[in-house]
Amino acid sequence: MNNLDKQYQELLKDIMTNGYEKGDRTGTGTISVFGRQIRHNMEEGFPLLTTKKMAIKTMMTELKWFLKGDTNIKYLVENGCNIWNGDAYKVYKMEKGDLAMGPDSFIQKIKTQDHFAEKWGELGPIYGRQWREWKTQVAIPTTLKVDDGDDSEPLFVRGTRYIDQIENLINDLKTNPDSRRLMVNAWNVGELNNMVLPPCHYGFQVYTRPSTREEKIVNPGKYYVLSLMWNQRSVDTFLGLPFNIASYATLLLLLCEEVDMIPGELIGNLGDTHLYSNHIDQANEQCGRRPYKLPTIKLENINLLDGEFDYKIENYESHPTIKAPLSN
Repeated sequence: MNNLDKQYQELLKDIMTNGYEKGDRTGTGTISVFGRQIRHNMEEGFPLLTTKKMAIKTMMTELKWFLKGDTNIKYLVENGCNIWNGDAYKVYKMEKGDLAMGPDSFIQKIKTQDHFAEKWGELGPIYGRQWREWKTQVAIPTTLKVDDGDDSEPLFVRGTRYIDQIENLINDLKTNPDSRRLMVNAWNVGELNNMVLPPCHYGFQVYTRPSTREEKIVNPGKYYVLSLMWNQRSVDTFLGLPFNIASYATLLLLLCEEVDMIPGELIGNLGDTHLYSNHIDQANEQCGRRPYKLPTIKLENINLLDGEFDYKIENYESHPTIKAPLSN
């Protein structure tokens, strides 16, 4: 049974029925509700929507980019993922004004000129940077000589330390799986102003429980079940949320492979959950479609800390793509 598509369709209907009209930073306009949740049992299949065809490679490329700690769109565009192009181009256009080249020429130059990409492809310390290199100031002890002949006195100077939250999470899952601090955060308040866009899905937490006798029979040697819950302040329900669901499901599966656990439940906590005004017709079309059975996924050649893995989606049957404009 495909409960995921049904939940998603009910969420679309909820927004269209109960949502409030609100303005937004893009000027498009939205209808919005607040405080919703998506829950999916990973035993029921890989949560890739079937009521419209999903751009799987785009989603997987973005997740790899996050895990690499990369924040430049060059890797994305070289691998056919264009969802961040508009954000980079918007910054470029604001600075260059009437002298700015068109968006197609801009992306071509990102692909072909490293020095141009280094400057204009950079999005600031967004998701991947916070996941892999959270920047913090620390006091470093030092010893300085004084002029009065006394022994050296220990003093402190301020230094920079970078925290790899993904590596720490993996280590904690292996050494202290019952911890209630198994969290990764992207909402670095001190660096929000340096980001092209503050994170929409701003953090996630994982949770373990002992596997049951029945689960151990199917998964011998695996003693824990791992669940993941992500938190999202702003939800582009038609275009963004389906990606978020599948992306965090993949991350959960990757973590399970890394720490030898069984995938449990995927939970999304949704804040401002909205439909853009130019997505209403598309949402209605999707609500009228009957879901297919969820697909399965195989992950291979996993090197999580390098942001590398291969994947194969199996038995994916879906309705056709529904196109909708992306608001930047």
